[in-house]
Amino acid sequence: MDAETSFGLGGNKARKLEFELAPDRLNGVTCVVTCGGPQSNHSRLTAAAAARLGLRCILVVNGEIPEPRTGNAYLHHLLGAEIHSVDTREERDPAMATVAAQVEAEGGKAIVIPLGASTPLGALGYVRAAIEIDEQLKALPPAERTWVFVSASSCGTYAGLAVGFSLLGRSDVRLVGVSPDVDTEEIEQVTQYLCRGTAALLGTTDALPPDLLISTDEYIGDGYGIPTEGSTEATSLLARTEGVLLDPVYTAKTAAGMLDWARKNKVPQGDRLVLWHTGGYPSAFV
Repeated sequence: MDAETSFGLGGNKARKLEFELAPDRLNGVTCVVTCGGPQSNHSRLTAAAAARLGLRCILVVNGEIPEPRTGNAYLHHLLGAEIHSVDTREERDPAMATVAAQVEAEGGKAIVIPLGASTPLGALGYVRAAIEIDEQLKALPPAERTWVFVSASSCGTYAGLAVGFSLLGRSDVRLVGVSPDVDTEEIEQVTQYLCRGTAALLGTTDALPPDLLISTDEYIGDGYGIPTEGSTEATSLLARTEGVLLDPVYTAKTAAGMLDWARKNKVPQGDRLVLWHTGGYPSAFV
């Protein structure tokens, strides 16, 4: 479970940041700049990584920060991140550029990490993750197919896994990207862009298997971060039967999708189901 990886309460961004904040990219860098909402998991992990690296961290945050601070908003502060507030998502990228320029004007050097670290470089973390799960699957009894359910929003995790399984020749894998916020058209466009970029970094242009990627926006409900009947049930079921805690924003809806597909026999009998837990525990305490 990526929910329990490494530092800062874990999550899928740790794998991406391993590449985005690799030593060869940090020569002379004094400050890490990134963006997200007040409860951003990515911002939390980036702030934690910056703290471990001894770097200043500035978060461009859109939306109202709760008072008192709770969840990730509290952890952003605890980890020493500086907050630069903007009103809308559309203002985040220009604001990151402005903040980075201010750091440079003060004699520092900034590295800007895009939202979710969902870049071709960041997605390499999930190419490596595909190799890890491939080894684990080889140790299990054989199955006709393996269906991996994973949250797909900024799509770096989804794309990296796709490239990884493709390079491994795993034609028996189906990746089901469950959206917590955006429609399937956006998921598919962003994922294809990231797949092409990630493959290029690895020196390959091989096309993805046609049956590998399946995306769905059927489990968004009333919107981002708003629980659904299915996500609430999935959270309770996994807690009480497996001792696994889900976050309400991402993995709860992903698990709801997986359970719904199983109950509707959209996954054939004898196939294997895998829930990829991308983390986000602090959102449960907001």
